[in-house]
Amino acid sequence: MRDVITAQGVLFKDIATRPVWVQFDERRGSADGGAILLKAADERLSLSERLAGCLEDRRQRGKVEHTVRDLFRQRLYAIACGFPDGNDAARLGLDPVHQLLVDGRIDEGTSLASQPTLSRFENAVDRASLYRMSVEMAEAVMDRHARRLGRRKVKHITIDLDPTDDPTHGGQQLTFFNGHYDSWCYLPMACFVTFNHEPDQYLFGYVLRAGNASAKAGAIGILSRTIERLRARFSKARILVRLDGGFAGPELLNFLDDSKVDYILGMAENKVLQRRARRLMGRARRLSRERDKTAHVFGETRYAAKSWESRKRRIIIKAEIVRADDKQPKDNGRFVVTNLKGAPRHLYQRVYCQRAEIENRIKELHHGLEIDRTSCTSFLANQLRVLITAAAYVLMQELRIAARGTSLERAQVSTLRDHLIKLGGWVQQSVRRLVVHLPKSVPRRCEWQRIARSLGAVPA
Repeated sequence: MRDVITAQGVLFKDIATRPVWVQFDERRGSADGGAILLKAADERLSLSERLAGCLEDRRQRGKVEHTVRDLFRQRLYAIACGFPDGNDAARLGLDPVHQLLVDGRIDEGTSLASQPTLSRFENAVDRASLYRMSVEMAEAVMDRHARRLGRRKVKHITIDLDPTDDPTHGGQQLTFFNGHYDSWCYLPMACFVTFNHEPDQYLFGYVLRAGNASAKAGAIGILSRTIERLRARFSKARILVRLDGGFAGPELLNFLDDSKVDYILGMAENKVLQRRARRLMGRARRLSRERDKTAHVFGETRYAAKSWESRKRRIIIKAEIVRADDKQPKDNGRFVVTNLKGAPRHLYQRVYCQRAEIENRIKELHHGLEIDRTSCTSFLANQLRVLITAAAYVLMQELRIAARGTSLERAQVSTLRDHLIKLGGWVQQSVRRLVVHLPKSVPRRCEWQRIARSLGAVPA
């Protein structure tokens, strides 16, 4: 019935010099004509091939119409194109560009997998397959940057882990109330790596966790595997681990010391640290009164908590007095534990505070790709969803790398999609080739062609 209704079209009588009739009847047309770039980026990384290879297909072979690889790719490309809902498969299954992305060919007589098939695919995954996928995605990202940068040219690597909230609104497994975020949620951990102080932080992992998990749950395991893989590829690089205050604890600090990596971690204040910062806070108050604005002073101390087994570590202190209109001055002391050398101000502002950039990457995941669309009842199915979405983000980051030197080199995911992917086009198929016709009036046509050539296309 829906097909009959939408096929009727609509008529605008007064918006032009003649009546305008609009009808949804172009079977060879697509709203995602530019998504060919996603396929090229995927081929460069072999990402979907590697991740889909981690999944076991337990179905009866004689009854299989869509392979696990095709199902994975269908979800991957749909999410990258802005369709995070499996329900969209009913329409996208007939889209010629999506058929081309998934299967490499176009067949008007068949469709891609339906929403129920995709739902069964998501809910059939097991824990071992998800672990293999997580490992393989990290390997694929690191392999790509080892080829891009050269193993010996990488001198500095920064690892950032950051928990974020994923609000839930149903009966999902392992969703709990989290007092810090004041909501029922999951508490996933996003994992990023930066090479040679580049402006972009590259996603290599996204681990879904129960809503009541501590910030540091699972951090040592992730860091242990990541440091080992990075050292295998970049043996001469210095590795810096940069984390916020929720991670600071004796087990993690001892692990970092034993791993012989640099680290800088936020740290919660306590009475001892408040006493150590008292003199600096006094200086900050005097500066704030004299200048009548917010003032801060930096210093350091050596400190060992009782649980640290008397191992003293360097603590950077930021003593700050915050002034705002019509409000009383407010003390704002901050503490950072590190084994780095350098001036306290430089380490705090130029090293530790730069981790705020990963908040922009997490916003892209949430608002650009809707990685928080975890509405399956099964926890494992939701972990598969976030891994597929993370893989879509890796493809988007590959497009951003290819866009360097253009106006889109620092564009957000949503902007990349609007200007590069969402291009109306139609597909012409012959015995010898497939031709995707895109509008000649595309505003970012030059950028699109430059990115295509960077991804392996040749002038034709």
